[in-house]
Amino acid sequence: MIDKDLEGLTELAKEVKEENIKYFKRLKKRVPKRLDLVVREIHEEEFERTDCLTCGNCCKTTSPMFTHKDIERIAKHLKMKVADFITQYLKIDEDDFHVLKTAPCSFLDERDNSCFIYDVRPKACSEYPHTNRKKFIQLADITVKNTEICPATYRIMEELKKRLPSS
Repeated sequence: MIDKDLEGLTELAKEVKEENIKYFKRLKKRVPKRLDLVVREIHEEEFERTDCLTCGNCCKTTSPMFTHKDIERIAKHLKMKVADFITQYLKIDEDDFHVLKTAPCSFLDERDNSCFIYDVRPKACSEYPHTNRKKFIQLADITVKNTEICPATYRIMEELKKRLPSS
């Protein structure tokens, strides 16, 4: 089942992409002291009404980066040797990070968008979409990209522009 919010998301996000890039450029010139607080507030409000299991688009379309700790933890959980886990599931991307070989994610249960390794999932997955992190301004580029993938990120970004207009 595709989340109704996904219909047209890519187009909507692309329509406001330049606006979002300019917004962050202006914001970076004079970062509001309360930026992290406002973004975290919006994030919490959004995820009170958002159930990621109705969407799963991040797991269907992109790969997280796997740190060495992630790899060790997941391999142990799967009762695999680290080298075997890497060989079976991962590749090195153009930025020299370990990422999944395939999309959708090998660990996604497409029947209900749940994760087979949820309790030991990569840190990048547990922190996604990164809209409640400290020093949010440093995540401007990834946030703009994530608006095309995650309906919640798109809504968070639109609300942020309303609550903290950059001039």
